[in-house]
Amino acid sequence: MLERFKVPKQDRVYVQQDRIRQATHDIFRHVGVDEQGAKASTDVLIVNDLRGVESHGVSNGLRRYVSEYNAGTLNGAPSFDIEHETATTARVNANNALGTHVGPWAMELAIEKAAKSGMGAVSVHSSGHLAGCGYYAMMAAEVDMVGHCMTAGGANQTVPTWGAKPVMGTNPIAYAAPAGEMPPFLFDVATTQVANNKIGLSRRVGASILPGWIADLEGKPIMEEVPAPDTGDYYLLHIGGTRENGSHKGFGFALMNEIICNGFTGLGSGPVGGNKHGGHFFMAYQVEAFTDLQKFKQDMDDLLRYIAAVPPADGFERVVYAGMLEAEEEERRTRDGIPYHREVVEWFESYCAEAGIDCDLR
Repeated sequence: MLERFKVPKQDRVYVQQDRIRQATHDIFRHVGVDEQGAKASTDVLIVNDLRGVESHGVSNGLRRYVSEYNAGTLNGAPSFDIEHETATTARVNANNALGTHVGPWAMELAIEKAAKSGMGAVSVHSSGHLAGCGYYAMMAAEVDMVGHCMTAGGANQTVPTWGAKPVMGTNPIAYAAPAGEMPPFLFDVATTQVANNKIGLSRRVGASILPGWIADLEGKPIMEEVPAPDTGDYYLLHIGGTRENGSHKGFGFALMNEIICNGFTGLGSGPVGGNKHGGHFFMAYQVEAFTDLQKFKQDMDDLLRYIAAVPPADGFERVVYAGMLEAEEEERRTRDGIPYHREVVEWFESYCAEAGIDCDLR
């Protein structure tokens, strides 16, 4: 994550992961989430925070989820119904579960199918926010498979190239691949210039929005640095920002995401049908179905070491690959604690006090 999105030093409160885990788990249970869901959702959010993906951790996510559970739009004790299945695929109705509740279960199912048949793919509909895709792709990498995840919820946020009206959401994608001694490869991105949750982070930490990241409400890219706008006062732009910089490429990736996530679930188009929650897609590839596992991991080490050894250009310290900084951040935050914004810690303490939950974060 870019430095501009991180909590300013003067506003940081370092919290050990076991304390924030317990408080988060207890809040999920308080709003009616069953034990399996509370455990799964807590792990997704805290692992995101440990890896430095604060835009999809507890800071932005938890209070939103609490509000949705309290409003009755999320089901805290759902069944996951397999509506169609083959040896390598499944389509699942999550019955209004939170994405972080059903997501780990769905990727486990994909992994099980991959272990038996070489590849496994699971589509999920009727589910809430997934809290990013990287966590699920990494589930496969952690068992020596290649993982892939996409989600297509939250339509009508992002304008297509040359468009004046928003069509799709941020439509994020993630891939993960295991290595031997090097940190695993983990590529986890929105198909927009910036994830919408990072606009929220920018408002919290006081960071500005760079040129070409967002558009005005007529779809015109804003090509100057501006303060982070309020929700509803902007549209997002696809990767590239403008046609000259390749926004049609980001738009194409987002559209393919839309086709797979909402097409394979049977939801149909999110923008056309107005689906509030789009579909999710999870896929695992068994490396040994294609090649020798140890040779693959050695080749990964060789490639990743080669990349990390590329001489940096003037003004830069080093070259990194996707997943390298996240692994370093996880090691550091596991040791030193997670640096939350004081406002986030105050929200936890206030909520827990009203709910009668023990909350010892400091």
